[in-house]
Amino acid sequence: MKLFSSPPSPYVRKVKITAAMKGVLERIEVVAADTNPPANAALIEQNPLGKIPVLVLDDGTRLFDSRVICEYLDNIGAAGTPRLFPEPGPDRWRTLTRAALADGIADAGVLIVYEKRFRNEDHWNAGWMGRQQGKVDAGLDTFEANPPGWTGSPDYSHIALACCLGHLDFRHEGRWRVNRPKLVAWLERFAAEVPAYAETMPHA
Repeated sequence: MKLFSSPPSPYVRKVKITAAMKGVLERIEVVAADTNPPANAALIEQNPLGKIPVLVLDDGTRLFDSRVICEYLDNIGAAGTPRLFPEPGPDRWRTLTRAALADGIADAGVLIVYEKRFRNEDHWNAGWMGRQQGKVDAGLDTFEANPPGWTGSPDYSHIALACCLGHLDFRHEGRWRVNRPKLVAWLERFAAEVPAYAETMPHA
């Protein structure tokens, strides 16, 4: 299998951590992908949206986005590895909803980064950036009030939240940590229980 990837992406990191937890990481060749035109032409051949991650299976099937890839890896994982996606029922809906919230926070954080990266400072849309920051803050406050529980091994929503927080550390100077002690402690526990979190740490 081939994973089209960029190391700083929180969505790619989700896939790598999932693959490590499921014992299939060594079966995946990581391929660097550029999401910016015109260099993204090769990526668009794999995903018409030009977005990462994309997982190309051995038979040529292309899977995207990150949630789809992670669920696929959960289903092909090695025997004895923990299930990351619960079976249909209340636990599954809670897991998917928590993961969607974590991904939404990451989405807003990425959009703030893009605004600053692709526009000169005198053209930044302060109102729009404020709206995105409001989404980040509201989502984080929700998790601070009720962090995902630890009834067993981490599930998919734990991975999504950890990668979201990791991205905020990497691209937003860790400002999310202020006044959120429960969430800080939660991430420390995740990092201690999942070695792949440190192994996939992005670098500038």
